[in-house]
Amino acid sequence: MEKSHSRNNPIKEKAVKVLAEKIKNSKTLIIVSIRGLPSKQFQIIKKSIREYASVQVAKKNIMVKAIDAVGKDSILDLKKHVQESSAFLISDMEGYELAGVLIQKKNPVNAKAGQIAVEDIEVKARPTDLVPGPAISELGAVGLQVSVEDGKLTIKNSKVIVKKDEKISAGVASILQKLDIQPFSVGLEPIAIFDIEHEKIYTNINIDPEETKAALASSAGKASGFAQKIVYCCKETIGYLLAKANNQANTLNKLQPAEEKEEKAPKEEVKVEEKQITETNGAKEKEPEKIEEVKEKTETEIKSGEGK
Repeated sequence: MEKSHSRNNPIKEKAVKVLAEKIKNSKTLIIVSIRGLPSKQFQIIKKSIREYASVQVAKKNIMVKAIDAVGKDSILDLKKHVQESSAFLISDMEGYELAGVLIQKKNPVNAKAGQIAVEDIEVKARPTDLVPGPAISELGAVGLQVSVEDGKLTIKNSKVIVKKDEKISAGVASILQKLDIQPFSVGLEPIAIFDIEHEKIYTNINIDPEETKAALASSAGKASGFAQKIVYCCKETIGYLLAKANNQANTLNKLQPAEEKEEKAPKEEVKVEEKQITETNGAKEKEPEKIEEVKEKTETEIKSGEGK
């Protein structure tokens, strides 16, 4: 039945073949959800990630058949993640790297009545462009204190008007829109990643760039401290180790004069002893000279006596 149906629909058959070939010739396939994504935002995001991936939108049955047409058993489990409002992202980037790009490419949008807050929604104390009138009571209804300054309303105190996991009311949604606060963001939500090169499927993709950066910074700090403690030399620790060595050398230099004073007295005594030895040796060297002089004088006197 399916083969006959495929032959009767050459356009669908061609679409399946094209998708399958694109997948085979790439490194990564990501199934993303486009549910609730307005067409305008979808086109903006699609254009913004053009350099990273090709976005392929097709009917669910065509996407499922394309997965079958790839011809790999390792990819078949990916079919259960295909939804009615989903699309393929085909890329030569690593899967999680591409998922990180998708997070960065999300667009902020206004809140709607009935939506659940994904985090606390806070209105900061600040001037607004709202003029006095009905807006005063509307802002007051959600617990905001306001004053009039230069003909415009100013929010006097910051306040959380919706807590995380609470439902947003119509009044709050209206106020947020008037204050140009967009607490939600829309984009291509990764559902599953297929690493084509290693034939692995990854699900439960939860990427938080800020949290990841903070975790990496914390780990790097701990590793650096440990490396310094065990005196491990590398480009990250050499500056610290040299500075520490220099401080220790300066400390030793400050202690050196006191040590020299302690050694000064014995050195002078040694010098005195050396001087005495030198003088004694000098005297000893002169004694043979005196003996020779006496000897010569005696011989002269004896010869003189014999001549008389």
